[in-house]
Amino acid sequence: MAAVSVHEVVARWVERQPEACAVRDPAEGRELSYRELWQRAGWLAAELAHRGVRPGDLVPVAQDRSVDLVVTFLGILRCGAAYLPLDGLAPTSRLADIVAESGSGVIVRAPGAAGAAPGRWAGLPAWLPEGVTPLDLPGRDPGLPVPEVSGDREAPAYVNFTSGSTGRPKGVVVPHRAVLRLALNALFCTVEAGDRVASSANPAFDATTFELWNALCGGATVVVFPSVTELAMDEWAALIRTERIDHMFLTTSLFHTVARESADAFGTVGTVVVGGEQLELAAVRRVLAAEPPGRLVNGYGPTETTTFAAYFDCTDESLAGLDRVPVGFPLQETSLHLLDAELGEVPAGGTGELCVGGPGVALGYLARPELTAERFVTLPATGERIYRTGDTGRLLPSGAVELFGRTDRQVKLRGFRIELEEIERTAMACGLADAAFVEKTGEGPAASLVGFVLPSPEGAAELSREELPGALNRSLGETLPSYMLPSRWLVLDRVPFGSTGKADRNQLLRLLDAPAATPAEPAPSGSAAGAGPDAGAGSAHDPVIAVLRTVWQDVLGAETVAPSANFIDLGGNSILAMQVAVRVQQRLDVRIDAGAVLLTDSLEELAAHVASTSLVAAP
Repeated sequence: MAAVSVHEVVARWVERQPEACAVRDPAEGRELSYRELWQRAGWLAAELAHRGVRPGDLVPVAQDRSVDLVVTFLGILRCGAAYLPLDGLAPTSRLADIVAESGSGVIVRAPGAAGAAPGRWAGLPAWLPEGVTPLDLPGRDPGLPVPEVSGDREAPAYVNFTSGSTGRPKGVVVPHRAVLRLALNALFCTVEAGDRVASSANPAFDATTFELWNALCGGATVVVFPSVTELAMDEWAALIRTERIDHMFLTTSLFHTVARESADAFGTVGTVVVGGEQLELAAVRRVLAAEPPGRLVNGYGPTETTTFAAYFDCTDESLAGLDRVPVGFPLQETSLHLLDAELGEVPAGGTGELCVGGPGVALGYLARPELTAERFVTLPATGERIYRTGDTGRLLPSGAVELFGRTDRQVKLRGFRIELEEIERTAMACGLADAAFVEKTGEGPAASLVGFVLPSPEGAAELSREELPGALNRSLGETLPSYMLPSRWLVLDRVPFGSTGKADRNQLLRLLDAPAATPAEPAPSGSAAGAGPDAGAGSAHDPVIAVLRTVWQDVLGAETVAPSANFIDLGGNSILAMQVAVRVQQRLDVRIDAGAVLLTDSLEELAAHVASTSLVAAP
């Protein structure tokens, strides 16, 4: 009999191999068998039911990836509810709004979180909406009956919140049948009993769906794994081998970084799935030419289509003659359509909007019927329910789909989906700007957000042009996660308009390449590459600074870097910081972590840190 719920499939593996390892955390030296995982998830299900959680309810989860997170997700499903993982990178005000929208009276946190040292979930009760009670994941049997919940393919399994163009995040409601479509008989990544699947994604990112349920629905082991940004590159690559990872997912930007710095890192992996942004052909060929994994797969799919909707096996043969990596072919039980504005199929070779059908399509947006009706539509010709992705593409002669861009202003940055209008609306709402425009520049690890702001005479009256960008990002940081904050703001004296009377965004982007600002043009803010005389210039001959300057220029694409320049102000991020750390080790034989690159205030301060680290490490 076909399974109708995710936990029903897991239950079958509990019966078949109760003592097999279900989840393991090598950092903590902790693991649970399938029997233990099922038992602990039952304790939580019983406690939730006792607290009044009923089938169909949403239960927010405030935990980082861990063994406990897997127990929590399974326990919530076992009581018939749906889990709502919170983003630890988001400000508490944003999290509070999401919890309030869930309508839940309880939120699950990790055992002992109430007395934990300050961290991303510290002070949890302080920001919770009134009436929401934190519940620690039970560490022992509460002595309550575990609810018996009948399976329902259409019941919600989880909700992921993504950025929204109205300035309000939107929750994507994903049912059990969509998760089962992803996890069972998967064409893009075959997971078998005994395999080991790395789990390194942010729990609020839908890659977690693949990492956890493809593993547990296949009798495999979930291995809680560090992100490539959390370890030195050689340590991360060594951990892949020592933990015998068979399958793993990486965001496109992280894959690009590994391809540049350690192209042979995946040699022992069975399948590497990459997704989130356009995959660089050069990076793929670099990995294929080194020590490639058994399969290298480009995965594509918005959250609304349950992690992946299309896949493309990257091989020398499949990429021959191509100048872009396609998103490829439909997943199992999935249909791909290229449609015109009237939802008609475009001619062969024509360009259209990519739309996705099949059981992987989500139920819609939480409490957003108008937006659901706009994006989830029915094909007039067949009656099939599809999701309009907003991505434009064409069909290649091979039958693979190739994408070109967006029909709206949504972007992907380091695996995160961002509505630029949400940033602009939030900037306008803080009272410091009369006009704000945000665009994505660059690709891959060098991609960043840049903002253009026309100051509000009233709101920004007490701020200089140099102070305004910092004040803007501090204000934005109160409601937006860090990955949505522009790495650079240009202050405008006026807004350039095009022939239609709308702001000319192309003119704004051209200002990025303009020479030093004049009174009539925007002035770059904060520290900038090559920005004027520098008080620390006397130390520029220091050999460590000289090496670091070269590394920063290479990684950031900057022509010059002053000793007082700040890495983040120059467009740096955690992925680029990791590249800097790797190259410092290669060129100076000094190991530093990406955090040092991000947290030091200047190139000069980082040089001092590198020098002191070198002295400590010296024999």
